[in-house]
Amino acid sequence: MRDMVYKALTIAGSDSGGGAGIQADLKTFHQFRVFGMSAITAVTAQNTLGVQAVYPLPLEAIEKQIDSVAVDLSPDAVKTGMLFSHEIIELVAQKTAQYRWTRIVVDPVMVAKGGAPLLKQEAIEAFKRHMLPLAYVLTPNIPEAEVLTNMRIETFEDRKEAAKKLHHLGVRYVVMKGGHAEGSELVDLLYDGERFYEWKSERIETKHTHGTGCTFAAAITAQLAKGKTIYEAIDIAKRFIQAAVEQALHIGSGHGPTNHWALYE
Repeated sequence: MRDMVYKALTIAGSDSGGGAGIQADLKTFHQFRVFGMSAITAVTAQNTLGVQAVYPLPLEAIEKQIDSVAVDLSPDAVKTGMLFSHEIIELVAQKTAQYRWTRIVVDPVMVAKGGAPLLKQEAIEAFKRHMLPLAYVLTPNIPEAEVLTNMRIETFEDRKEAAKKLHHLGVRYVVMKGGHAEGSELVDLLYDGERFYEWKSERIETKHTHGTGCTFAAAITAQLAKGKTIYEAIDIAKRFIQAAVEQALHIGSGHGPTNHWALYE
């Protein structure tokens, strides 16, 4: 008897350099034996040095991609990444409600590793209003959490307070990533509405971290597609991203990508 095939959909931007976006998501899904599908929201021209151009797709093209996947392939979990504009955000939210997807991992992609904006300033309120209430899991880094909560995050207690605020905005599970905090130890924080949980790892001093946010969120998505709990999913995703950064590929002249096959080579 053939094993069950688990499926995950990523709704995100395309990274021509292959380190982030749908390319990172699909590589991650594949490593976990989850069949990956995609709906591209924007095409970017980028490499390890930065983003040279962004070309958002027409709304009709995004809608048709989502519909084509949803009506035939029925994803077990969905991840969103770069949504870019309030029009795209509203469309994705509408489609999520239409197809009654519940295991949604929302990665609030706002700025590329090199500093280029990947979410329009005027789209932030639309993101908060439409996407946060749909998020089964939200995976902000500290700067993203600051924007979404309108608060300065300087201490560990600030991170907890921000997580509570995001939960109150409708998010089921808030995963506060600790990569932008100070110190030799990296701490990711989960808030489930009742308790806080911590995942600690050694901070790796490297500039080759392009796509870490996409990859981490995609790993969580893959595990949710396979029926894992959020706690199990984060355990596995943490091991995966730690290995991917520890064994970076050292390609390109700027912020290089993580190694998506590191844990299983």
